[in-house]
Amino acid sequence: MYNIINYYVSKKAGEYMYKEIYQSWLSSANLTEEERKELQALTDEKDIEYRFGKNLEFGTAGMRGIIGLGTNMLNVHTVARATQGLSEYIKSLGEKAKKRGVVISYDTRRCSYDFALASAIVLAKNGIKTYIFNDVRPVPMLSFAVRELNTIAGIMITASHNPKEYNGYKVYGADGAQMSPEATAEVVKYIDEITDALSVSLEIDKKTFNKIIGVSPKVDRKYYKALTKLTLSPKEVKKVGKTIKIVYTPVHGSGYVPVTTILKKLGINVMVVPEQKDKDTEFSTVAVPNPEYKETLELAIKMADFKQADVAFGTDPDCDRLGVAVRDENGEFVSLSGNQTGILLLDYVLRRLKERGELTDKGFVVKSFVTTSMAKAIADDYGVTLYETPVGFKFIGEKIKKLDDTKLCTYIFGFEESCGYLRGTHCRDKDAVVASMLFAEMVCYYNTIGVGIWQRLNELYAKFGYVYDTNVSVNYSGLNAMTEMNAVVDKMKTVSVSKIGGLKVQAVRDYSIGIRKLADGTEETLDSSKTNAVYYELEGGSFICIRPSGTEPKLKVYYSVKAENKEIAEQLFTKVKTAFNKLMK
Repeated sequence: MYNIINYYVSKKAGEYMYKEIYQSWLSSANLTEEERKELQALTDEKDIEYRFGKNLEFGTAGMRGIIGLGTNMLNVHTVARATQGLSEYIKSLGEKAKKRGVVISYDTRRCSYDFALASAIVLAKNGIKTYIFNDVRPVPMLSFAVRELNTIAGIMITASHNPKEYNGYKVYGADGAQMSPEATAEVVKYIDEITDALSVSLEIDKKTFNKIIGVSPKVDRKYYKALTKLTLSPKEVKKVGKTIKIVYTPVHGSGYVPVTTILKKLGINVMVVPEQKDKDTEFSTVAVPNPEYKETLELAIKMADFKQADVAFGTDPDCDRLGVAVRDENGEFVSLSGNQTGILLLDYVLRRLKERGELTDKGFVVKSFVTTSMAKAIADDYGVTLYETPVGFKFIGEKIKKLDDTKLCTYIFGFEESCGYLRGTHCRDKDAVVASMLFAEMVCYYNTIGVGIWQRLNELYAKFGYVYDTNVSVNYSGLNAMTEMNAVVDKMKTVSVSKIGGLKVQAVRDYSIGIRKLADGTEETLDSSKTNAVYYELEGGSFICIRPSGTEPKLKVYYSVKAENKEIAEQLFTKVKTAFNKLMK
């Protein structure tokens, strides 16, 4: 078997070695007949090259890819290879780590259970204690289980909000956050040593089977108990919770049981979209199961209109993202951006803590550096510290570990513009269950004082100024997508610019080297993990950031433009975007 780590620079008879690797899979005795037939049916040369032209990359968030056979696809063999690498890493930590074990969860996507079971088998065959949930559970419950069961790691099988053709494999560290870049690098070293994914056995015997343990229902109960401790408006919920009208959709995902369970425990009435409450690997009622899009919430909004509800919200397949639609001043439903939902929740949490006398100067909130600049104004107004992190909730988890776990400060709330939110330290990843709970009780709270959610959002804009937040994605494809995206970002580092769209550039942050260069040429060191992103600080509190997505073949440009009102902000955004597009070319 060829070493496929460096195959892409090797040639034979003028062709890349993907053909040889494809043939080696076809002839392997470790494929089932069904798998062999899938490979034999391939006729498109570009498809074969895509499937076998490289290894599916294991990055800082694990793996995510299209489901199918091949070294560059997600299947039981690439999952087994990754898990064998993780197993070797755990064994290098000693017997205690093996005994602490790994807990595995999975969502409602195609092959999720198969990939979870393959992971469990590989771990157990390596003598590592293995827990697995008996049914789908969302990301936050997996993160909570890692902490509750004191495992050394966790595995979540999910592709989050991606289209149905995708699935993914995410690894969590012992603190319940996604595995750190340093630990991930060690895991990747072990994975790279496995040059043949088909060499990792998935056969299971009784001894192996007995090492796989079902997660106790007590873990679920403790999770819900942890969430109930985070409620902020119990009196208001008791007053209107039974009569309030809220529509929820799990979009065929893992959020149905936990979201409805926690709202029922609190006494908040919620109506569930019947067509979307059941598991469906095809997500047949939506184009993409991403609640960031108003189209994904279409059935929920339709039901909310019929039931005369004021709020409709939904969660993605692994229930770590929350999308929300609310009525505007004309009674029409408007889909809130992740930034808008984030500032509403941030303001609500800080407001209620202050009103309850529980807000201290040791409190801190966290956001990713591409998330709305308005968060800083709100945090400052309440007198709490705001920290910024690179994109990826694991970095917010790291801040919690560094500051809250050590009792230096008290974590209050964290969020990302991509509809990810977390209150509490019960888990260390985005938690759309707790976010759903908070949003629902926020609706109750404002209802009791005669304020609508859209009204409150506009009150915040009136107080702090309007911020137009959006991002633009440029799609890439093919084997070299990541290389091409990074090349664009690298090129921007060489471009000198003093103004963008009429706004002065006050500083440029290069997160790949951790340097912030001011307009006068002086440089400062950024206290941040390294990532390939260029961030332009513009006058007036606006910013632009360009970075490659870590989970999809997309180059992303984030705009946060601040002005006196919406009209001026939108006009300014158009100028800034036009100027930045010219700059990129």
